[in-house]
Amino acid sequence: MSKSFAVIGIGRFGTSVALTLSLMGHEVLAVDTSAAAIDSIADRVTHAIVADATDERVLRRIGIAEFDAVVISVAADIRASILTAMLSKELGAKRVVAKAADDLHAKLLIKAGADQVVQPERDSGVRLARSIAVDSVLDYFALTDDVSINELRLPYSWAGKSLVQLGIRTRYGVSVIAIKRGEKMIVAIDPNSALEQGDVLVLLGSNHELEKLASID
Repeated sequence: MSKSFAVIGIGRFGTSVALTLSLMGHEVLAVDTSAAAIDSIADRVTHAIVADATDERVLRRIGIAEFDAVVISVAADIRASILTAMLSKELGAKRVVAKAADDLHAKLLIKAGADQVVQPERDSGVRLARSIAVDSVLDYFALTDDVSINELRLPYSWAGKSLVQLGIRTRYGVSVIAIKRGEKMIVAIDPNSALEQGDVLVLLGSNHELEKLASID
């Protein structure tokens, strides 16, 4: 299911997030004060505009509250990132994810209303894009360009069924390498044991197959 995202700040990190989301088939609005930055991405995302996101009128005009998530990637300008996060939340943004330059900046962004803060040395733009694009995907780690490990919240319809009954490897070409159950990590998996609501499956497979799997309710 396609979602919509606003990515504010088109540097290396913002570009990575925006292009990954776009390649996944989602609608992406790129926003930056630099015309050169917008020109570099305009033909690869849904919409791209030159604008100052610290201006409340701009955020209202683009309908900031209508996006599934807003990614603020202007960490070099701490004042701008904090103000953009604060205004976005005040205007009704559903989810605000902001890039921080350091731990103090991260704390200020949280106080400003950001729902999630990332620091590039700890998180990659691709990882963030995949984790926010699909609600059931809790975490993502790329092994190659085509193969990843995903943490997937157990689909509701799978509760009470075993891996044998579900035939995940046969049907989807994806391997279950572990199961998170509360604080416990199960690595010696009994394929005949019933899965429980709330389980998190740690899956290994191609990005294409993992994305199909993540769409199951």
